[in-house]
Amino acid sequence: MDLHFDAEAEAFQQELRTWLEANVPSDPMPADPDAAFNYRRMWQKKMYEAGWAGIHWPKAYGGRGATLIEQAIFSQEMARAQAPNMANELGLMIVGPTLIAHGTEEQKTRYIPNILSGGEIWCQGFSEPNSGSDLASLQTRAEEDGDDFVVNGQKIWTSLAHFSDMCILLVRTDPEAPKHRGISYLLVDMQSPGVTVKPLRQMTGGRSLMKCFLKMSACPKTS
Repeated sequence: MDLHFDAEAEAFQQELRTWLEANVPSDPMPADPDAAFNYRRMWQKKMYEAGWAGIHWPKAYGGRGATLIEQAIFSQEMARAQAPNMANELGLMIVGPTLIAHGTEEQKTRYIPNILSGGEIWCQGFSEPNSGSDLASLQTRAEEDGDDFVVNGQKIWTSLAHFSDMCILLVRTDPEAPKHRGISYLLVDMQSPGVTVKPLRQMTGGRSLMKCFLKMSACPKTS
């Protein structure tokens, strides 16, 4: 078995290593959580401008179409350079690829560029107080009302919700369906009336996890 990289992978590694050596911030990440998040956001913007954000995305959507080997090299070189994590990791790893595969062209145009650049931060509204990670038992409801959904419920363990502009929200739209069905995936503006975010104080004193209360009278179906 040949464990050496081919010439293309070696070129990718060298290009990335050279860029990281010249661009990884020399100043340490701030201790203050708000300042640390802004630090990571600025770092993502820098990576985006250089073409290193979302490298596994198709080139048509701003990525590099990186192979699995190149993605492994990327992770290895980021760790080697002790580079900060990007701020919008959920957007890059989950939201963007989901929109690329299943979103409308309008949604792709609206959201994809801001996910890559860190212009809009995303969080994940999946877990609930009485469900944990058992998504089949979620109780947050969304009822159709013309062109909108009326949403009521609560989410918990929502990482970085207080920094987020948007949320991928799982809701029950058909309470009569079997529990593993009747669930829909909404894109929700975190500034919508009826969205309330409160911190969960951890044993360490940190507040990176949040609980979200949702009582929204108008979540557009087309968002």
